[in-house]
Amino acid sequence: MASLFGKLAGFARSPQGRKVIDQASRKAQQLAKDPATRAKIDQGAARVRSEVDKRRGGGTPPSTPPSATPPPAVP
Repeated sequence: MASLFGKLAGFARSPQGRKVIDQASRKAQQLAKDPATRAKIDQGAARVRSEVDKRRGGGTPPSTPPSATPPPAVP
């Protein structure tokens, strides 16, 4: 009996699977370009970062985006 991953891989290689993957890819790219969707994604990411920071015992979230701050030094 084929594994679930094997079945999915086989489907992805089939013409029908490639068509589904192409459609999903196009839709994802379209949504990523939409400013409203992008804002929702950014808000969700900020909430996740804030929750992770709280669980790690950190204080208030940084005022600048994480990508703009240098990584913390590891002792």
